[in-house]
Amino acid sequence: MNLFRRPDYRSDATQFIDQLKAAKPQVEEGQRQGRALLWDKQVDREAQAGYQAARVAQKPYVYQSEH
Repeated sequence: MNLFRRPDYRSDATQFIDQLKAAKPQVEEGQRQGRALLWDKQVDREAQAGYQAARVAQKPYVYQSEH
């Protein structure tokens, strides 16, 4: 037993999220579906390399005219 051990601290936000997930178990599945929709995508490496190769370098001062 550790003499200086403090009780496990759980913030109000953590407690709220845990209560929400206990009350509505479908919330976590909805989060997974949203992530799959927006973030979990296959990356075409060849297209990505082409985009990087076609990129034009920006000039140091973009508002200066050519004339």
